[in-house]
Amino acid sequence: MAEKLYLIKVGEISLKGGNRPLFEKRLRGNIKDKLHQYHPRVEKQKGRLYLKIDETVDESIVEKALSTTFGITGFARAYEIEKDMDVLDSLVREILPFSSFASGKGSFKVETRREDKSFSLSSYDISCHLADIIHAMYPGLTVDLKNADHILYVEVRKKIFVYTSDQKGPGGLPVQSAGRGMLLLSGGIDSPVAAFHMAKRGMKLDCIYFHAYPYTSELALEKVKKLASLIAPYLGGTRLYVVPFTDGQLKIRKEAFEDETTLMFRAAMMRTAEAIAKERNANAIVTGEALSQVASQTLEAMSFTDSMTDLLVLRPLVGMDKEEIIETAKRIGTYETSILPYEDCCVIFSPKHPITHPVRQVAKRHYENLNMEQEIEKAVGNISVHYFNPMGEEEEKAAVENGGIHFE
Repeated sequence: MAEKLYLIKVGEISLKGGNRPLFEKRLRGNIKDKLHQYHPRVEKQKGRLYLKIDETVDESIVEKALSTTFGITGFARAYEIEKDMDVLDSLVREILPFSSFASGKGSFKVETRREDKSFSLSSYDISCHLADIIHAMYPGLTVDLKNADHILYVEVRKKIFVYTSDQKGPGGLPVQSAGRGMLLLSGGIDSPVAAFHMAKRGMKLDCIYFHAYPYTSELALEKVKKLASLIAPYLGGTRLYVVPFTDGQLKIRKEAFEDETTLMFRAAMMRTAEAIAKERNANAIVTGEALSQVASQTLEAMSFTDSMTDLLVLRPLVGMDKEEIIETAKRIGTYETSILPYEDCCVIFSPKHPITHPVRQVAKRHYENLNMEQEIEKAVGNISVHYFNPMGEEEEKAAVENGGIHFE
């Protein structure tokens, strides 16, 4: 079976010392999970991973998989040959007409890395030799060692690896190398970006969405499912837990002080998320809150909602402004979906003049007076689960989990 080869570069993993093999093993597993149906092989050499996959697999599929896998800083479609200069010369002449070099315009350089110091030629000698071949093929190209338009990469290891384009990966640490958390996923811009940042630090995330039908429409739910599918490749796949919370919302709206309704709902969300997190063996709750962005995101309000759970609450966006968040949302492809005009229940039930600086003990007493346990237990018992695989496609297998969570 003929195979394509992809050279994969790792970044932060290389600094992990004695734990490096564990991170590399997790990264290799994450790559295989995304491409499992194509039976990939992932091999390791010093400072590099090499993905080998059937040549019939569309390159766009492989590129999507690698460009959304944390732990990868760069990757390239590469060619592997024996350590023979004649073979190298022939390969370069063969592949350049199918690369950007074929334009014959601009500048170029050859970047050689010689890990095998026993090889007869130095990195400089190899680069000069190949530069002569390139110039003979494309006389219009000029050499520029600092800002070249076209680069030929050569790595001399156990074999020689050659490539002409180097695509950027997302960096970070492999998902599932830093614990498990539950993301409060709304239909807005912020929470998908929060998921991206925590996954980049290696956290495995599942998502929770609070649905208040008919006050929030089925279009709002479809919007959230779309967001879950868009971030799933970065998360290495994810489960979306849809919590039916209409009765709880109505109870809070009817019985809570009007200016505290958003605050009380956030408290109920934390209690619900904690129940789901414990069932999933997660030890953190992740939110998309940013300090002072809205009324429920003041220090006092966040301190109160934190007090409703024993779990660690992580807010990766807490110090970011909206423009920074939007920039990331556009980069990861969630922005256009997030701004669709289907509002979540937090927005629909928001009071005109919400409290911004609650006193924690007073707010806790008011929440306890609501006696929300029964509403939360009922909502948790009727959760529906949607599973999105590591390539972002929805699958049916998570349906068996429905109803398997219990409130304590």
